[in-house]
Parts: sequence; C-alpha cells; structure tokens
Amino acid sequence: MSKRTPTKGIEITPEHPVERVGEFGALAEDAGFTTAFASCHYNNRDPFAALSEIARRTDSIELGPGVVNPYEIHPVTLASRVATLDETSDGRAVFGIGAGDASTLSNLGHERDRPLRRVLESFKIAQDLWAGERVTHEGTFTAVDAGLNYDVGEIPVYVGAQGPHMIRMSAKHADGVLLNAAHPDDFEWATEQVEIGLEDRSDSRGEFDFAAFASVSVAEDGDEAREAARPPVAFIAAGAAPPVLDRHDLDGELAEEIGERIGTGAFSEAFSLVSEEMIDAFCIAGTPETVERRVRAITRYADGFVAGSPLGPDIESAIALAGAAIDRGHRGR
Repeated sequence: MSKRTPTKGIEITPEHPVERVGEFGALAEDAGFTTAFASCHYNNRDPFAALSEIARRTDSIELGPGVVNPYEIHPVTLASRVATLDETSDGRAVFGIGAGDASTLSNLGHERDRPLRRVLESFKIAQDLWAGERVTHEGTFTAVDAGLNYDVGEIPVYVGAQGPHMIRMSAKHADGVLLNAAHPDDFEWATEQVEIGLEDRSDSRGEFDFAAFASVSVAEDGDEAREAARPPVAFIAAGAAPPVLDRHDLDGELAEEIGERIGTGAFSEAFSLVSEEMIDAFCIAGTPETVERRVRAITRYADGFVAGSPLGPDIESAIALAGAAIDRGHRGR
C-alpha cells in the first residue's frame, strides 16, 4: 500500500489568545511544519477562529482541527465549518476528527455512544457533502435532504485514535490516522492494527498516512522540559485504558488517584503525583537530542509525526527546537 506524503505536524492549543495562536502558526511554518492542528476543547478558544487566524498569517501550511468530535457539533454543520476553513485557506484544510474525551463530553451532557460508528458516519457524510451530494442519513445522527450551497474540493481526513478498532477503521476508510501516543512500544503494537485495516482498504481510497500524535516538551534544559510535561501527562495518565498502563508497567492505582484529583479540581496535587515513568511513557520530554532520538525510534513504525502539546516551557523556542529535532529524527531513521 502506498503512503500519503507523511505529515510533519504541530498542535497549537487555543488556550492562548487567537492573535498569539496565529503567531505560533507562522513560526511553525517557518520551522518547516507542514500541518498545524488546533486542539478542540470547549474551555479553550474556538479552534476554527484560531485556524482562520493561522491561515491569514501563513502561505502553505495545511491546517485543521486536531481533533474535533462529532457530538458537540452536528456532523453536517461540522462538515460545513471545515469546508469554510478550506475556502478561507485556499484549499489547505485537513479534517482531524475523533471520538472526543468522554469526561469532557459528559460535562456538556453528551453521552459518547457508539464512538467508532459516529466518527465513521460523520466523515463519510462530510465527504458526500463536499462532493456536492445532498444527504439523508439515519444512524448515530439524523440528516434529511441536507446539502451545501457552495463548492468544496477534496479535504484529507485524519482520525484521532488510540484503541485497536478505531485504528483499523482509520486505515480502511480515512486518509490518515493520528495515533495519540508517545512511546515506540505503542507504535509497534499499533502497526499490526494499521496493517489489518489496510488489508481491507479499497485501492480507490488512495494513499494512507500512519502519523504519530505525540505529546512533546522540549527545551535546552531537559529538567525544565520534563517539568512542563506534568500537566498533559497527568490528563493522559488519568484517561489511559488499563491495557495501555499495563503495556508500560505503570501503577493503575496512581493513575486513578491522579484522575480523582483532576476531577475535584486539585490540579497542582494531580500534577505533583505524576511519576517519572509516566512522563517517559506518555510524553517526549527533554532536550532536542532526546526528541530527535525518540522521533527516530517512533518513525521506525509511523510515517508522519505531529508534535502535540505542551511543546515546551517556552512555546516560541520550542517550535523551532522541535521542528529541527523532528527533521533530524526523520533523517536518521
């Protein structure tokens, strides 16, 4: 099976003002990143507004939500928002879609029911709409004679995934997968799932990009980088499935305790409980040399690489450091 041109991506979180997000996007383009993803959480700024600002400040970098869920926004509306981004960016949009975080969705009264089917139906309907079709659909959501009254080109679809079934579905139906992991062992395991999905992939679906979506924290001072990794690692560990914890020989009771502290809003306590082993398993944290080495190990299995949050204690310098380290890691694999 041929591959899509591997993405060299970066996640920019709209926890920062939209203007700053645009500046970070421009820095990412200068650092050689080919795709910018804006994370999608209701407690941050609107990702599509942030992406529009990145589009305004850049010339060639692709951009899209990374990843948006089809529960908070109706899938037809979501398809139109992505298509609008494609128009305003002169055809540079990508559609990063996933099931979303169950605990976050529950805050908004959404039940994350049938996540694989919901994600698949959502991007398939989006592709039909972008092709100019009118759609009637009754499944995990309802649409009756829905259509877009403007022309849309083809938009690549990347599925955010962790579990085996979502990975296989991505390889069978999507343009790429964004595997939310940061350790080579996870990618070695996921390779088999990707291969199973590709066996059922139609030749008409074209090329496929198996991309890492890895939490990265980089700085010249490795200790500072590891300290900055504690908040995202706490959330990752708290939400990790037992098989993932077992794969890395991590303390499930500690992960549960971290989750309980997060649930009560005791974030500082939760972050302080994060172990060094959790940082090693769930984030690429350290000096540029550490990032280069870990990227090289991961890209033995994955094609593309996306540097996810927190990026580092100083985001501006981290963008440049990560961009260069990823390039060296790819060249050395």
